[in-house]
Amino acid sequence: MKFEELNLDKNLIKAINEIGISEPTLIQEKSIPIIKTGKDLMAQSETGSGKTIAFAIPILERINKIGKIQCLVLVPTRELAEQVAQEFYKFSKYKKVSITSVYGGVSINPQIINLRFADVVVATPGRLLDHLNRKTINLNNLKFLVLDEADKMFEMGFIDDVKKIINHTPKNKQTVLFSATLSSLILDIARRYMNSPQSIKANVYVDKTLLTQVYYNVNSRDKFSLLLHLIKQENPELSIVFCSTRDNTDIIAKNLHKNGIKAMAIHGGHSQNKRNLIMKEFHAGKLHVLVATDVAARGLDIKNVTHIFNYDIPKISNEYVHRIGRTARAGKSGKAISILSENDYDNFRRVLEDRSLIIKKENLPEFQRVQFNVRFEREHDDKRRSFRRELGNNNRNFGHKRPFRKSFRR
Repeated sequence: MKFEELNLDKNLIKAINEIGISEPTLIQEKSIPIIKTGKDLMAQSETGSGKTIAFAIPILERINKIGKIQCLVLVPTRELAEQVAQEFYKFSKYKKVSITSVYGGVSINPQIINLRFADVVVATPGRLLDHLNRKTINLNNLKFLVLDEADKMFEMGFIDDVKKIINHTPKNKQTVLFSATLSSLILDIARRYMNSPQSIKANVYVDKTLLTQVYYNVNSRDKFSLLLHLIKQENPELSIVFCSTRDNTDIIAKNLHKNGIKAMAIHGGHSQNKRNLIMKEFHAGKLHVLVATDVAARGLDIKNVTHIFNYDIPKISNEYVHRIGRTARAGKSGKAISILSENDYDNFRRVLEDRSLIIKKENLPEFQRVQFNVRFEREHDDKRRSFRRELGNNNRNFGHKRPFRKSFRR
């Protein structure tokens, strides 16, 4: 099927053709006709299936530039807010509607200004609720509400915020929900806030025949050495190393960099500017390895990932599936490598409860043991504390209780 067969507005087709997309994915083919009819939709689709286009295209067809918010898209992370807003911007090239993204971690003042003229708003729940409380956003003209990555939003604890936001929206809007899984919380939201939604499922984008899944069992003290060996041996074009905590991502990324691997960490503790810079470097090919937490990676659309490394094993099979869904896309092969040590056994047992997963055990290769430094942050803190102690001693020697500061008054 071609996009032209979906009877879309000619300006949208023109923008689609210029971007170089010719055929819709399965989720797009199923979703677009339903959204065009105005019916509520509940769609189950894996990461990487093209769901943003599935709702952006039919919504853009039905709105115009009026300077009032007609569409609100709720997403779980800042990165996903930026990504979805960019997709709307690309496809609205010949409609010129105003699109703005709203999320925390950056100044709220430019957002307040942009919201006065926005037609489409892509937002994280916490910051949007902040705007509602400040009365800096008006949803009276809302026609479309999209809950994107609904399962992740609820896993991150945004369920109450989402309910409060929905209660601020008009009753006669069209609601569209996209999720990789349909939990009881999601079904409850559909029952309470959606109007007889149509249900579709399209979970076939990742070709498992092209995805190799393996795991290694190694002593915890050799875990990093094995990761380093595998990265050098596999020589991935683009890869993601998944860790369970922010601290782990920082430590692993710094150790990789120390050992000659172009790697950087990304997690929720970074400022938005830093996160944007990291992703710009990654997309430009200046980084080959991104070390990430599940939450930070969930909102990232990264194409041509050849390898997934699970340095820490996720607690549930669904999260494992989300991770590996970032490779073996669009007919390309990919590899998912899990590195197990003693602390991972319980989690890995839960992952294997999904009988559809075929993960082959590999024998440990010969690899060089390297030094693993866990004290990067501690060394920095120690130096800072030492400096403060030295400064304090100097101040006492000069009879000061604290560093001397000049005061200027006018």
